[in-house]
Amino acid sequence: MSEKTLVAFSNGRLLIEPAADGSARLPKIDDSQLLDLSSIFRYSTPVSEFIALDLPEDHNPRPDQTIADLRDAFRLLSPEEWQAAGKGSELLSWNRSTRHCARCGAPLRRFSEISKKCPDCDAEYFPTLSPCVIVIVTRGEGADEEALLVHAANFRRPFFGLVAGFVETGESLEEAVAREVKEETGLEVCDIRYYGSQSWPFPHQLMIGFTARWKSGEVRFADGELTAGGFFRRDNVPEIPTPPSIARRMIDEWLSNDK
Repeated sequence: MSEKTLVAFSNGRLLIEPAADGSARLPKIDDSQLLDLSSIFRYSTPVSEFIALDLPEDHNPRPDQTIADLRDAFRLLSPEEWQAAGKGSELLSWNRSTRHCARCGAPLRRFSEISKKCPDCDAEYFPTLSPCVIVIVTRGEGADEEALLVHAANFRRPFFGLVAGFVETGESLEEAVAREVKEETGLEVCDIRYYGSQSWPFPHQLMIGFTARWKSGEVRFADGELTAGGFFRRDNVPEIPTPPSIARRMIDEWLSNDK
């Protein structure tokens, strides 16, 4: 028997419990209690082993446990445990949605720790990622520099973030950046440069960050994905996304770079 860290979800929300320092942690479990190996996922980090699973709908947490939205749990868990919870969320989402063979329609079976296989035609399926570009567009120089901040129709709160969109087939990441900015705001950009990336398990995105410079055009919202936005100076920035999003990291870095 060995004790593992449990990444358990109840109707899409994460099971957590109090930690000794007043924060929160993921529960521990004896993995000998887990019998249905087709519906759990095992994975490791350099210091911990994790088991991810969906709890039964009638599961009742212990009195000292609670459930939280995965994004809200970022404020409570250690960075390692939050990242592990995100990975578990992605694996479980894939497990729920990938049930039949796309080639012949037969029910799939678990084949390995991260794959399923069709018993009829032997097609094998692995968890997929959706690459998504996100870009901070700036214009002007020094203290007068402005950044393009926008409010998307699907934002749950009245904050302003960055232009983002999924990469389409047949295009490079830089082409996706230019296309998304043009489609969503009508602007032309140049000097597109890679910034960094982030796993974003909502449900299975890879956010790929870029910086770009305004080239021409006036802001207009043509495709309905954005409802408001424009160029903002550092001294009049509206409410922005919360951590741990890469959008927040990119905006914070721009705000601190006012030379």
